[in-house]
Amino acid sequence: MVYCSKCGCTEDKYFGINNKKLYCRRCIVFKDENVKEKGMFNTEVVKPRINYPLTKDQKELSFKVVEAFRNKKDVLIYAVCGAGKTEIVFEVIADCLNKKKQVGFAIPRKDVVIELESRIKDAFPDSKVVSVYGGHKEEVVGDIILITTHQLFRYKKYFDLLIIDETDAFPFSDNEVLMHMFEESLKGNYIMMSGTPLKWMKDKIKKDNGVSLSLLKRFHGHKIVEPVLKVMPFFQILVIIELLTKYQKENKPCLIFVPTKYDGENLFKLLKNIFSKIDYVHSSKEDRQEVIDMFKKGYIRFLITTSILERGITIKNIQVIVYKAEHELYTKEVLIQISGRVGRKIDSYDGDVVFVAKKSTVFIEKAIEEIKEANRHGIL
Repeated sequence: MVYCSKCGCTEDKYFGINNKKLYCRRCIVFKDENVKEKGMFNTEVVKPRINYPLTKDQKELSFKVVEAFRNKKDVLIYAVCGAGKTEIVFEVIADCLNKKKQVGFAIPRKDVVIELESRIKDAFPDSKVVSVYGGHKEEVVGDIILITTHQLFRYKKYFDLLIIDETDAFPFSDNEVLMHMFEESLKGNYIMMSGTPLKWMKDKIKKDNGVSLSLLKRFHGHKIVEPVLKVMPFFQILVIIELLTKYQKENKPCLIFVPTKYDGENLFKLLKNIFSKIDYVHSSKEDRQEVIDMFKKGYIRFLITTSILERGITIKNIQVIVYKAEHELYTKEVLIQISGRVGRKIDSYDGDVVFVAKKSTVFIEKAIEEIKEANRHGIL
């Protein structure tokens, strides 16, 4: 039986021969050499710097995560959107670094890696933090390596602690190649984190005899913002114009999510004639990071976006509109993640989440009900 050590493939149909050498078509795009050198640039005792005190629940969870790591146990952290799960793993990162071990922090999407970089550097100012993702891989060795899941193939049996966030997100979830590369990059233990954990994650942590931990409330103690559904069989654009006019008067920023680039382009063409401080981003837009930065700084007030911003972005007073919420791409998990963009700041814990749709769907109904259930009983 043929076997690819890089992606774990055993299916004959994916293998070919070139210059008398066997190659695997399933992972042929992952070409670079494995990283051999390790980090350990910091010689001082590492203590994370956190800008605000952790809540009692966060401290308790942080302690349990460190305890699990010291006992060589894998961990699944299930934390609602806005619970502050990133800060919860700061202590275990420090514990790993103080043992002179290698830390990795993997995320499926490049934009979230970029968003996270400044937070990790602020928390660990004396450690070398590097980011590795497509188009940004000149420096691949550091004390803490922030990395997209696509780049994990470089690090074979490398990480003593590998934290992987947003494990339910595309393109990592249900991707056999990326999952195998995740497993192969492990030298020690992993921590999986998700605001919407899927069955395979729960099955995996059970199979690996790991520890499941939950944080079921936001760090500021306020409820998760509950979405409102506006059903409009026709002229959905009128609802969006009405809402944006209101937010413009209130000087509040707004993310308008669209299911496809085509929908985004058409919506942008209409709205840019009405609102001046508006722009549009999607995965293949070359200057999207500059546009996102301008949005964060307030130079742009309204930003139309595909799902690239459904995770990892936190902006004060943000409002959210989901256009064509009935689209099949908007699963329950996606809608919950999008809703989680609102009310994440301690001084702006509420706002609007509006689903604008031609009709209700099972995903819409389940997303709204599960958020309400979380607020009623503290579970999601």
